[in-house]
Amino acid sequence: MDFDFIVIGAGSAGCAVAAGLAQARIGSVCVLEAGPGDAVPQVKIPFGLLYTMGSKRDWNFKSTPQTNADNRVFKINRGLMVGGSSSINSMVWFRGRADDFDNWQQPGWRWKDVEQDFIDIEQRMQPQQIPTPHPLSVAFAKSFRANSDAPPTPERESAGLFNTNSRNGRRWSAADAFLRPAMRTHGLKVITGANVNRISFESGRAKRVELVDGRVINARRGIVLSAGSIGSPSILMRSGIGPAAQLTQLGIDVNVDSPQVGQNLSDHPVIGMHHEGRHSGYGLVWSQTMQWAASPIQWLAQRRGRLTSNFVEAGAFFRVNPVTADDDRPECQVHFIPYMMGYKGKSITSGSGYFADVGVCRPVSRGSLTLSSADPRATPNIDLGVLKEEQDVRTLVGGFRRLRALLANAPMGDRRAPEVYPGPSVTSDEAITEHVRARSGTAYHPVGTLAMGEQKTPVTNTLQLRGVDALWVADASVMPSITSANTNAPSMMIGHRAAKLILDEVKN
Repeated sequence: MDFDFIVIGAGSAGCAVAAGLAQARIGSVCVLEAGPGDAVPQVKIPFGLLYTMGSKRDWNFKSTPQTNADNRVFKINRGLMVGGSSSINSMVWFRGRADDFDNWQQPGWRWKDVEQDFIDIEQRMQPQQIPTPHPLSVAFAKSFRANSDAPPTPERESAGLFNTNSRNGRRWSAADAFLRPAMRTHGLKVITGANVNRISFESGRAKRVELVDGRVINARRGIVLSAGSIGSPSILMRSGIGPAAQLTQLGIDVNVDSPQVGQNLSDHPVIGMHHEGRHSGYGLVWSQTMQWAASPIQWLAQRRGRLTSNFVEAGAFFRVNPVTADDDRPECQVHFIPYMMGYKGKSITSGSGYFADVGVCRPVSRGSLTLSSADPRATPNIDLGVLKEEQDVRTLVGGFRRLRALLANAPMGDRRAPEVYPGPSVTSDEAITEHVRARSGTAYHPVGTLAMGEQKTPVTNTLQLRGVDALWVADASVMPSITSANTNAPSMMIGHRAAKLILDEVKN
């Protein structure tokens, strides 16, 4: 099979870049997706994420034991299907802060450069609040301003109902917004079940993609790598692009010695608290049996009801430390879930309640990714670097305290329930720190493993991979640092902008 352009990965960024290339009509475009299609109810129904995460439509990656988090192994959920993580996530939509992009200090990626790209993708995505938020979410949304209907923003302290990539009560993924329209009108080809082993080169130019099953697909004009912050560096290293000593040790021939491939891994660390009480949130209790039984019919007939819930319905941004003349940015983000989440080993359990977690908006800890084997079926070594820096620990401890105060003061009325885990006895800095190290997780926002930048970074600010021709990277791996909120929207922006950058190069 021959195409002009091959895009590896039909995820959030891959769908956007593929659509942009196909619409330009500069040649044939093919998208390779390792997973299956997304045309199943558990993807289209927002509440179905309960069943997709951890399923065969999830890569189900796991971290190495995290030294600074009690040597625990963390789950790393990433979408393995058309739409990628936009088909499996909680659909929360944030651009990030304007100065997130300015602080990248990359020409062409400052806020004034990318703002229009966000406007463009939002015309397709049309992010909106879910149609039937739980009363608890509505109450939490009033934590800072009693009468505000606006979503919260990382630009200032705020609370509110989240905007989501849903439409009329159903998930609206990057595949819905970008991929399928381009398939219908611009001849975009999508091949599922196409797990990529490596990229091969001729005279320093990316020429073909070799799949795990032995198939080979040729690219006449170029290849775009959009397999995400875990997949993209893994494919590059198997292709001989990465730290030379590590590749040689695994028996991989080195094409480009690029020591920073797989470095700079970052994610938002989070810590949560659980509340349980009758007549509070969604849960598996007899009193809600009729509502659960009626919910499929309500969703099918009206696109309303509890099945339209994305779980993470509301949230907030706030500071932990005093505002200074140099910094007034919110340091923490809260996700509020009006659902009984388990805390005794199982995420789903009986009872009624609600859950909230607080995360660090701009963590300073960094991890890394290396190959464990040259075999493409082997899971890479993913060190998230969680809580490696004490600054992140201190921010989480302070954020935990303030979240507890927010939950205590939100106007929840008779739906308020007591905190059951870790419980009101955990109050000292020492006890909260112990809880953070024992029970923290991440927000499933891995970024940065192929950071763009100057000179020694793997990728240029035009998203070209250094050392070879006709190969670009377009996904969250190119972020020099993580944005201050959920990363799905910035990933789509990167894909949308990548198409323009690639077109500028190939047309010249």
